[in-house]
Amino acid sequence: MGSLSLRYKFNAQSPMVVGGQAVIEGVMMRAPGMVATAVRKPDGSIAVRKEKYISLAEKNRVFRLPVLRGAVGLIEMLVIGLRSLNFSAEAALGSEGNGLSENGVSPEKKIAGENMRLALALAGALLAGAAIFFLVPLVITTVLFHVDQQPLTFNIIAGSIRLALFLGYLVVISMMRDVRRIYEYHGAEHKAVFAFEREEGLSVESAARQTRFHPRCGTSFLLIVMLVAILLFGLLDSFMIYWFGSLSLPLRIATHLPLIPILGGVSYEFIRLSAKNSGTAIGRMIVAPGLWLQKITTSEPDESELEVAVVALRCALGEEELASAPLAYHAAAG
Repeated sequence: MGSLSLRYKFNAQSPMVVGGQAVIEGVMMRAPGMVATAVRKPDGSIAVRKEKYISLAEKNRVFRLPVLRGAVGLIEMLVIGLRSLNFSAEAALGSEGNGLSENGVSPEKKIAGENMRLALALAGALLAGAAIFFLVPLVITTVLFHVDQQPLTFNIIAGSIRLALFLGYLVVISMMRDVRRIYEYHGAEHKAVFAFEREEGLSVESAARQTRFHPRCGTSFLLIVMLVAILLFGLLDSFMIYWFGSLSLPLRIATHLPLIPILGGVSYEFIRLSAKNSGTAIGRMIVAPGLWLQKITTSEPDESELEVAVVALRCALGEEELASAPLAYHAAAG
């Protein structure tokens, strides 16, 4: 791929213009109005699924309000991510469909069935994540530490347990061979995004020169979520104790869990601000923990993996004609 210029330019004042995630043997990239997932197939070619996507924030200015935009965007990315993972699993195995009727099932029913499966998978993922990383720390802190009526102390302990569970989970899955492969694509995604943002030409060569540690990484975002949770839930518990006189475990659970989307929205604003100021001394201090964490969740990609990430971003930006690799488009192509 040559270092040809792109129609889109990175705007430092709007640092969330492009982004993505690693999937099975590939990368999903999102740009304004478009989502593209590129996956390396067993025969060496690259399968691409393009989907026009207009976010709620683009449709209605209400969803562009601070905090709300982050909460809504988090849910949107979960939906897009699951859909991209589903496609990547099929493409990596060479079993992706062609959008035609199959076994007497119409395309419309097939899409409806896929949407239902994705909805159930999303609900299951959200419930499992809430149980493991939010419910379990509350129960452990309540049972073992007996600081229920000390809001800040309780949430510092619960937050520490939550963080330990998160770090332990990342370390354990990093030992799996398939996950290590995904971490390489994660690094490729970061490098491709950096090449675009630094306007060095979106090519394998320019991406290879970039660092794999990006301040807007989703892993960094999750770390921020867990740190912000200590303060946000501490304030909430203080109010609840003032209002009710005491705070039980069921009441704590009932008030904490519904606030998870708001927690995501507040964390989004925090990471957005820190990314815009990552060149300053304070900004570098804020983003440093997230960058350290990426030493676990990203690995150096090879040229083949970089090519997939570059193709995904080019397709998301509408520049797929500049890709040198053979591309195969599938049902969602728009």
